[in-house]
Amino acid sequence: MTPRKPALVFVFITLFLDVLGIGLVVPILPKLVESLAGGGVDRASYFYGWLVGLYALMQFLFAPILGNLSDRFGRRPVILFSLLGSGLDYFLLAWAPSLPWFFLGRIISGITGANFSAAAAYIADVSPPERRAANFGLIGAAFGIGFIFGPAVGGWLGEDYGLRVPFLAAGVLTLLNWLYGLFILPESLKPENRRAFSLRRSNPIGALLELRRHRLVLGLSVSYFISSLAHQVYPSIWVLYTGYRYGWDTKETGLSLALVGLTAAIVQGGLARKLIPRLGERRAAIVGFTIMAIALTGYGLAPEGWIVYPLIVFGSLSGIAVPAIQGMISRTVGDNEQGGIQGSLTSLQSVAGAIGPPLATAIFGYFISEKAPAIVPGAPFFFSSGLVVMAGFLAARSFRRNPGESAIGG
Repeated sequence: MTPRKPALVFVFITLFLDVLGIGLVVPILPKLVESLAGGGVDRASYFYGWLVGLYALMQFLFAPILGNLSDRFGRRPVILFSLLGSGLDYFLLAWAPSLPWFFLGRIISGITGANFSAAAAYIADVSPPERRAANFGLIGAAFGIGFIFGPAVGGWLGEDYGLRVPFLAAGVLTLLNWLYGLFILPESLKPENRRAFSLRRSNPIGALLELRRHRLVLGLSVSYFISSLAHQVYPSIWVLYTGYRYGWDTKETGLSLALVGLTAAIVQGGLARKLIPRLGERRAAIVGFTIMAIALTGYGLAPEGWIVYPLIVFGSLSGIAVPAIQGMISRTVGDNEQGGIQGSLTSLQSVAGAIGPPLATAIFGYFISEKAPAIVPGAPFFFSSGLVVMAGFLAARSFRRNPGESAIGG
């Protein structure tokens, strides 16, 4: 098999280019939806929430299928299939004349959007068990570095050259990424670790029921789901919230997201690999959730836009929580189950992604409308902060009930 370090570099570059394409369209998609939907920000927020939620719903339905296909045929073909679908989808969205076409595009990209579950299984394949939590931080690092450049460039292109141009740029980059993987990305799954494809494991309900086989996995998966649900507040309302409350344009929104990317890359690409082993996975998860809850509350309270920037830096330290939980879950299951378990986690994340955006945008739309008893634009952040507190409590309870299971480093 390809040596571990080069293999990790390959999958990191693949994820980076994929996230770069996503980041290009983040600053402009809500404004494009607003222009197509008509009406004010409160009306556009509902359409945008359902648009994002539909993408996640398709991932929920299809991620277990693709995850289990990767256990049968390997990670490489699943990643390539996903990249090709995403690249073609960007071109569809670039020329979509109306909102129904946008919904069709998100259905297609949701079906093919298994990059992160397949990439997580890839990382598990090439990492020794004691290094998996730290190496899972590479996913966040790729996300972070991609978001350093993607939103800043996307905001600039959307502001100066039109709201459709970032979709074209994202499509070109994603298809280049597909070509890179086609010719360079090696397979990571050993033949002896492959297993037969199972329809029972591949339907989303069956995939989630598989989580019950290990007590620690079940408890941490619930915590993972709740924290994922809380995290949906960022892609759902960040552009809408900062535009409404601080009057930010696409350029400034892009720059703020670039800072999110930079700090995420530093924490998850570097600090997490040192902090998680030093703190231990269990303690790292609790510390990360605590920081996340404080940062979310801060975003909702911040009266001036400049306060957001130090909050982004502080909140980035919460990035140690999810890799720690993923590492514990991954080490609890066998090598021939990594694709399936990552598909199950992706399904949980997709359920959160289907529920979270409509919920967050509905809360935001209501609390900036005339129907609300008080104008509280930060209400979705307060709600998400409460969810993170719940996730931390459930994780701590799982640790107490399973003191000896998968307890490396903590």
